[in-house]
Amino acid sequence: MTDKLLIIDGMALLFRHFYATSFRNQFMRNSEGIPTNAIQGFVRHVYTAMNDIQPTHVAICWDMGQATFRNDMFNAYKQHRPEPPEELIPQFDDVKEIAAELGFLNLGVKNYEADDVIGTLVKQFSEEMPVYVVTGDRDILQCLNENTEIWLTKKGFSTYNRYTESQFEKEYGLHPEQLIDVKAFMGDSADGYPGVKGIGEKTAIKLVQQHGSVEEVVAHLDELTPAQQKKIQADYDNLILFKQLARIYTEVPLETDNLKEQMAYQAELSHILSVCNEKELYVSAKYLVTHYK
Repeated sequence: MTDKLLIIDGMALLFRHFYATSFRNQFMRNSEGIPTNAIQGFVRHVYTAMNDIQPTHVAICWDMGQATFRNDMFNAYKQHRPEPPEELIPQFDDVKEIAAELGFLNLGVKNYEADDVIGTLVKQFSEEMPVYVVTGDRDILQCLNENTEIWLTKKGFSTYNRYTESQFEKEYGLHPEQLIDVKAFMGDSADGYPGVKGIGEKTAIKLVQQHGSVEEVVAHLDELTPAQQKKIQADYDNLILFKQLARIYTEVPLETDNLKEQMAYQAELSHILSVCNEKELYVSAKYLVTHYK
């Protein structure tokens, strides 16, 4: 069997499935009263993705606290986000424990985001085997290469916007790495940095298509409209900073000596169901009996 690596953005799936059920107050509490709704959806989603991809290796990547090196660069980075709901908080630790009992490798490094860990894994392993990333975060698209696919969650457990390098280039008219330059111009409200005031996604894409990078746009400032020149000049110092914030760091210090061996995964349905039942994830167990092969 050809090696394939599946990388899961753990927090993206956990939040996704918490909100998919919590708006109806479907918290699926266990016998101790602790909510399990996010974990139930997470487990179902992971194994549905494994059905689709049939990986030989799996890594689940996690954020390790809110503050990272980007906060040293820009204090407001992601600081506007509200505290997680009370019912979700206990599921953060529980999901990692359950993932480990299911045999998955959890990866997270303090001072870095899960995106940085994902990008580091893509860079390290995509030369030796196909890599698939399941996430809800479009920022990861900058990591696309000829041996990597990124599956952006769209609907349910199995509908995605699937991107290859060629698909991205066809859709945006850009190389994936140029997404960093686009984000520098347009900003990212979810991450808390505004970009250049008055420049949105369409203009940002057009500028990068025409000139290639933030630096080249600035070098050819006199070729832009007077309004664009004024906007960029007003935010120039921030523009360079925002490009640094937008770039996924792909040199996260991971323990790499036997990382590939640690990511190797063989799933036995009997073991999966045993863990699910022990942890009172009965909805997940029922789903996997009929859907996981």
